[in-house]
Amino acid sequence: MYRSATAISRGLVPRMAYSLCFGSLSPLTLSSASQVRKLSVSTSISAAQHDPSSTPTPSHKRSSTSRWKPMCLYHTHGKCNMLNDPAHLEKFSHSCSEEFKVDISEFVNKQRQKFDYFLVLDLEGKVEILEFPVVLVDAETTRVVDLFHRFVRPSKMSEQRIDEYIEGKYGKLGVDRVWHDTAIPFEEVLQQFEVWLTQHRLWGKELGGHLNRSAFVTCGNWDVKTKIPQQCNVSKMKLPSYFIEWINLKDIYLNFYKRRATGMMTMMRELQIPSLGSHHLGIDDAKNITRVLQRMLADGARVQITARRNSPEDVEFLFKNRIR
Repeated sequence: MYRSATAISRGLVPRMAYSLCFGSLSPLTLSSASQVRKLSVSTSISAAQHDPSSTPTPSHKRSSTSRWKPMCLYHTHGKCNMLNDPAHLEKFSHSCSEEFKVDISEFVNKQRQKFDYFLVLDLEGKVEILEFPVVLVDAETTRVVDLFHRFVRPSKMSEQRIDEYIEGKYGKLGVDRVWHDTAIPFEEVLQQFEVWLTQHRLWGKELGGHLNRSAFVTCGNWDVKTKIPQQCNVSKMKLPSYFIEWINLKDIYLNFYKRRATGMMTMMRELQIPSLGSHHLGIDDAKNITRVLQRMLADGARVQITARRNSPEDVEFLFKNRIR
């Protein structure tokens, strides 16, 4: 295991000042703590379907009396030992629920969905997967139920190459020490992910290894179509059957709003949703994609499967109009 002292010796000062609270192995809980300052990123929307070309008053506003705080990334791994430190709690959030307040009374256009839950996934890592974040969204209420977040340690790279890889990516975001302290191999990540899915009754061997009443939502096809099979091959493991199909939110966006959006930032800009956190930090990107999903659900979009694989290499795209 990589020793955190190595990261400390670099003298790096995190740009976002993420917490250094490694040590505790308490289980991850996402319930709101009373001492954590409440956040107010509202996802209420107008009664009419949102028109990206119009310029209404943005509905996703932060209250002037509160501020967004970065998530404690040790906490997302169940390893924060500073939950009794007021200064730490003032700097970092330990609950994702407060970031996604919704007013369901205004969801007059909302459609009934085929799925009960959506699993918003946004991987990070070009050579190998470095980060595996998933946000669990209730399809009926659009509320965030839980999140799963793990940093992933590459299996086929030298320690020197890993250091360069991580410093080049997460060093710029100020979270490279957290990565080194918490990253585990991809096969362990999937084992823990499956336990998490089972706890939420979304997956199980009795279901044939497929997802139950839920579907992955991604911003593009790359995550599930390309990178997960590549990583499974590198890690010498079979592709899990729950990655057989997914929803590319860009295709849903194109067919619902009749506009092409090349990525998350374009969708957020057109829908006038503020981007929170650091772009290309996977957990923050997954949260921002979730904000787009919530808005689209509220506007009346029907979010359905856009791609399905017949084999690891053979993928069928189900929408005629899609982002290529």
